[in-house]
Amino acid sequence: MASHSQKDVPTSCSPGNMGFNNSHNSIMWFFKDRGFDDKSIHAMFEKCKRLEGVQRERARGNWDYLKSIGIQERKLPSIVVKCPKILTLHLDEKLIPMVQCLATLGTKPSEVASAITKFPHILSHSVEEKLCPVLAFFQALGVPEKQLGKMLLLNPRIISYSIESKLSQIVDFLASFGLSKEGMIGKVLVKNPFIMGYSVDKRLRPTLEFLKSIGLSELNLQKVAVNFPEVLCRDVNKILRPNFTYLKGCGFEGGQIAALVTGYPPILIKSISNSLEPRIRFLVEVMGRRIEEVADYPYFFRHGFRKRLELRQKILKQKSIHCSLSEMLECNQKKFLLKFGLIEQYA
Repeated sequence: MASHSQKDVPTSCSPGNMGFNNSHNSIMWFFKDRGFDDKSIHAMFEKCKRLEGVQRERARGNWDYLKSIGIQERKLPSIVVKCPKILTLHLDEKLIPMVQCLATLGTKPSEVASAITKFPHILSHSVEEKLCPVLAFFQALGVPEKQLGKMLLLNPRIISYSIESKLSQIVDFLASFGLSKEGMIGKVLVKNPFIMGYSVDKRLRPTLEFLKSIGLSELNLQKVAVNFPEVLCRDVNKILRPNFTYLKGCGFEGGQIAALVTGYPPILIKSISNSLEPRIRFLVEVMGRRIEEVADYPYFFRHGFRKRLELRQKILKQKSIHCSLSEMLECNQKKFLLKFGLIEQYA
């Protein structure tokens, strides 16, 4: 942002030289006093024509109100640049009712400020015409009120989505492979509210079809959606297919890859170089095991590399203990040491 000093205002962007008459000067100086640079001011006037007629007092009142609800002043300029309309809205009729409604959905005051910072346009929507219908839509899907607030405040952009052309499409897509509209779909949306921002035709359906093509049944697809909905959101050609190809290149057969994905779906979205490759190399070269073993225990890829895999392998090797991957990894450290009679040596 530019300097707050008025004497540094470039003549090219001074109120008189931007073609504004005196009625616009006060809002121009409002921006200048708060350190907005020329480019930002121009962009805001282009984005929101209503700024030209807004009174400085209204802008100041709205600015101060946003500060009063917990938004840090240093973040206000970027919020206003994203949504300059905020400064033109009626404080008592628009801003306060929306903030009060959002506050009833959250458990902490900071959650509302955080939601507005993420998506300032939420304040420009109507409580009666937009927020209430969206809340009713999710309640009909069985989303509990507490989870409803968590979902909306985590992804406040949801309020801008059309119920008919966007949200209903997502629900119909999830229902298309057997998820029920009486609870299961609601759980998916609560677990990953960002899934609603993706296109069904361009992203979600192609991903679903890819998962079907590698051997996942409808029941397995439902488990993926409920437990790891983020997998459905990833790009097939950029992420899922390269991971599938890598696993195939490691020697896994089609049925084994389907078992891996069913057992631990994030295997298709994990980094090959940072996650999959180091673990498979460790499995084969250090642990001396066959890759087929992880097909029986896909959660092998979930465990921390240094704190769990390396540490426990070192302990087992020192004691010449042989066991399955699940026996080695599927418990906390204390149970692991108890299981192999090592509690006194390593506790």
